[in-house]
Order: sequence, then C-alpha cells, then structure tokens
Amino acid sequence: MSTASAYLTVRGFDIDVIRKDIKHLHVGVYPPAGRVRVAAPLGFDDEHIRLAVIQRLGWIRRQRKELQGAARQSLREMVTGESHYVWGLRKRLNVVERPGRAHVEVDGDRLTLYIAPNASVEQRRTYLGRWYRDQLRSALTDLISTWEQRLEVTVPKWTIRKMKTKWGSCNRETHDLWFNLELAKKHPDCLEYIVVHELTHYFDRNHGAQFAALMDRNLPDWRSRRDELNGAPLAEENWTA
Repeated sequence: MSTASAYLTVRGFDIDVIRKDIKHLHVGVYPPAGRVRVAAPLGFDDEHIRLAVIQRLGWIRRQRKELQGAARQSLREMVTGESHYVWGLRKRLNVVERPGRAHVEVDGDRLTLYIAPNASVEQRRTYLGRWYRDQLRSALTDLISTWEQRLEVTVPKWTIRKMKTKWGSCNRETHDLWFNLELAKKHPDCLEYIVVHELTHYFDRNHGAQFAALMDRNLPDWRSRRDELNGAPLAEENWTA
C-alpha cells in the first residue's frame, strides 16, 4: 500500500497526515500528549482534510481532555517502591529519610531520594521535579549546542516548563524555544528529535512537505523517534518544580 506523510496546522492543532490507498478518512488522538493523526485517501487535498478536522474539533478536544485527566489520576505518592522513569528507563523509587541536604542518586534500576524526615509529599515531589529539570537542562545544553552548529543557527533563549499537550514549542517570531519537563523521563533519542523538530521551524513555520523534507535530511529516523515518544507511558506525576 502506497503512503505519503505530511503535516498540517488546523486551529492551533498540529496534525500528522498520512495519505493511503483507502476509501475513508480516519482521525485519531494518541497518548500521551494528544497527538492528532489523520489517515486520508490519496486523492484528498489539504483543504479537504482541514475541513474534516474542523468538523471533529469538539471530539478531538474531548479526547485530549481525557488523556490529560488520566495523567492527573495517577499522581505519585512519593514512597519507596513506586515506579518512575529516567531517560526512558523504569526505576524503583527508594526514599531515604535523613537530616541534611536533599539529593537524588541513580544506581542501576533504583532511584534514591534522600530527604529530611519531616518533608511532606509535596516537598518530595518538588525536589524530585527540580532534579529532573537539572537532568534535562544539562542534556539540552549539549544537544542545542550541537544542532546550532549543524544547522548553522543560533537559539536566542530556551526554557524548560510544564506543558500539558506539547513536547516542545518554537516562537516563530523570536525563535525562543520551550521544552516539556516530562522529556527528562523519555529516551534521549526522543529529546534529540524534539530539539531538531523545533529548530526546523526556524526554516519552515508549518508542518508541510518542506518541513518533512528538512527533517528527513537532518534526522532521517525522526518518524521512528516520534512514534517512540508518543508511544511512551503517560505522565505519572504532576511535578511542582
């Protein structure tokens, strides 16, 4: 079966479009961030697909809301034995209560949080969230520097923040970048995909054929990285960092 991939932006939603040898158009919303994908017949043009998505916007928003609700329902209690992810690997949390400065250590499949005996659950979440932020900041510093050189661009400013529906974002006017804190829990290949994706918007504002061609040239396996990221476990915590 022949296929062709492209991107569209519809009412603020980034849409993955796959044209196939099929008879009917199908719209799907996928975890964890609510990625919208359209499978359309080969003969459908962009305007036809855009209208079909607009007609389903209510349903798309409801599906995204359910995904976000699912992530909130599994808020971690920050106790020994819980599962947490670090760079795509599942770790078992070990909480050690002791006086002194809080810190985190990773040893094999164990993630140890050293914290004061009187620290609340919220304080534990906050500290671990700060640790994730530090991990992500360090990785992003190296990745952004590498890809600035490869693409011959300069990133004026980048920021890590909690984002409900996007892994990353690019301000098309200022070229400032934002990255989702949850990326510290995903595989490093996924983080690199997001960096390249956002930097590619320096050359193309949209998600059309030219954007896909640039991604193909600079990161040939970007589609498999994207699928790995979007197929990763839903967020298990709402960090307060």
